[in-house]
Formats: sequence, structure tokens, C-alpha cells
Amino acid sequence: MNRLRVAKFRRLLRHHVAASGSAIFLALSAASGHAQAAAAKAKFGDWELRCETPAGAATEQCALIQSVVAEDKSNISLVVVVLKTSDGKSRLLRVIAPLGVLLPNGLGLKIDQTDIGRAGFVKCLPTGCVAEVTMDDKLIDQLKNGKIATFIIHQVPDEGIGLPLTLQGFKDGYAKLP
Repeated sequence: MNRLRVAKFRRLLRHHVAASGSAIFLALSAASGHAQAAAAKAKFGDWELRCETPAGAATEQCALIQSVVAEDKSNISLVVVVLKTSDGKSRLLRVIAPLGVLLPNGLGLKIDQTDIGRAGFVKCLPTGCVAEVTMDDKLIDQLKNGKIATFIIHQVPDEGIGLPLTLQGFKDGYAKLP
């Protein structure tokens, strides 16, 4: 019985890691211009639907992706990734921020004028730091019906940098997300 639980846990962990790695790869390829690895399948307003088959996976993983660069600081950019987990039970919002962000402050989010909250950074890679939240129906509806999502990062404790991201096309793109 115990071996069965361990095996099941390992399978779940492998699926989650595969989904995580794939979404991060999709986002990083979008940010760095390596679009041939994760080709854009469709465009919905300012969002792209990108797909790839992760190593060892039987099916393709797709994500809605948008990149944004700060207007006044060209070295500050974000890649925003929305995907469904491979088991179809969860919907994730992942944001890859540049190295040098103040990790304890996390990532803030406002949709239009509504403060949504903060998410902690879960890990940093050589190309950026990743924040992630599991999206509930309320957040998905706010993204579908909003006009602008402003992500807030900090490089110093008292001064946040807001990066506005258009939500044009999010509703249609999310509907097509497998």
C-alpha cells in the first residue's frame, strides 16, 4: 500500500514538473525570440497561444503568453504565462520577472483599478525569477473582463515598478486554451 502511494505521488510530481518546465520553456522561448521551439499557434489580441511537447510527455502543452517591457526602463520586462495543468484540474498564472527583483516583496497585481494581491517568487533561473498562482474563477473572470493588468515588481523596498499589460484578446485566447 505504501509503495502504491509513493508511486502515485511520483507520477503526479513528474506531471507537475513537466507542466512547470514546459510553461517556463514556453515563456522563456517567447521572451528570447526562440519561437521555433514553441511556435505560436494563434494570436488573440496581444496574447499568443504557444504549444510544445515536453520531453517524455505524450501530449502537447499549450499556454497563453504575453511579454511586456517597462516604458522607461528597457532592461525591465516580464513574461506572463497562463496555462492549464496537464491533468486539467488547475489553471496557473506564471510570471517571469528579471533578475534583480526584490524577492521578499513578491509580485503585485492590479486589474484595472482593483488591487488583486501579491504572489511570492517560487524560484529564480539564470533568465529570471518565477512567481506563480493557481487561478480561481474570480481571477479568471477579472482577467477576461478587464482592460489592463498591471504587474508590480520591486528593485528597492519602497518603490514598485508597474508594468501594464493589455488584456485585449485574453477572453478569446483563454477559451481556446486546451
